[in-house]
Amino acid sequence: MLVWLAELLQEYVSGFGVFRYLSLRGILSILTALGISMVLGPWFIRKLNNLQIGQAIRDDGPESHLSKSGTPTMGGTLILFAIVTATLLWSDLSNRYVQAVLFVTVTFGAIGWVDDYRKVVEKNSRGLPAKWKYFWQSAVGLLVAVGLYLSAESSVETTLYIPFFKNFAWEMGLLFIAVTYFMIVGFSNAVNLTDGLDGLAIMPTVMVGSALGIIAYLSGHANFSSYLHIPFIPGTGELVVFCGALAGAGLGFLWFNTYPAQVFMGDVGALSLGAALGVIAVIVRHEIVFFIMSGIFVMETVSVILQVASFKLTGRRIFRMAPLHHHFELKGWPEPRVIVRFWIITVMLVLFGLATLKIR
Repeated sequence: MLVWLAELLQEYVSGFGVFRYLSLRGILSILTALGISMVLGPWFIRKLNNLQIGQAIRDDGPESHLSKSGTPTMGGTLILFAIVTATLLWSDLSNRYVQAVLFVTVTFGAIGWVDDYRKVVEKNSRGLPAKWKYFWQSAVGLLVAVGLYLSAESSVETTLYIPFFKNFAWEMGLLFIAVTYFMIVGFSNAVNLTDGLDGLAIMPTVMVGSALGIIAYLSGHANFSSYLHIPFIPGTGELVVFCGALAGAGLGFLWFNTYPAQVFMGDVGALSLGAALGVIAVIVRHEIVFFIMSGIFVMETVSVILQVASFKLTGRRIFRMAPLHHHFELKGWPEPRVIVRFWIITVMLVLFGLATLKIR
């Protein structure tokens, strides 16, 4: 929006041309989303408290969580508002990648909002029934996957690239749709599973999202992509603005979500952020690197799958409780220790993922 305005004003004042630079708009996007989260956060939390929109805590979980009952939830609404506002202000809205990511973020946020609303406002413990939640996630995921496939302007956009190898690439064809669907829906639920402790999900989301922003910038720059031997995809650089907004909004939310949390993000935040990360990874053609960087989300999801499979097949549980963070809590780790150690692991995985850009 402001990019369009700056282009008009540039005819009269050449200084407005500075807003063409992605680096500047990315920084402004971070600051805008961070400012919105920080300024509106206290008011938003008070509003949630007044409306008695509090989190219900399962009585079969760690006993330390019982004290969190009633903590305001649906804070992801604030995150989405900050992200969307900053992106609308500082990005080129004619960019099809920006449109796709915004669509995924908003629609998955709407699915999560309905689920949260039914749980905390209507006091329906089931929330949105699992079959309907999965149906709408699948419908949106498939729609976006097909859209990206049909709008691809070159085979580069539907080719799978393997880290550590310069010349190994696999043109996926229609399989691209299945992979994209899995990335969007899978990581939407993976982040949701991870969101069980104060700040546990949002900080890895910020770190991975920031790294994807760097990759998007490099992939959209002909010289950098050629030097690093990564796919050049014109237009992906514009996602820097969205990733910056995600990082800023996430950090602003963490101010209130850090232990002990004043607010939880709920499904409205977790589902939308996970889906956004998944679709960005697909667009920049770095799915495998994304899997590496998102190791915490992957481990949390795998722990649930293994726990359910083991119990159904043998009647025994592998972990004391799944997802994985609850296992360590029940082993006696204080909640802050679990959170910070998972953050540290994410830092290492993100740095390793970024290092693969050079090791080709």
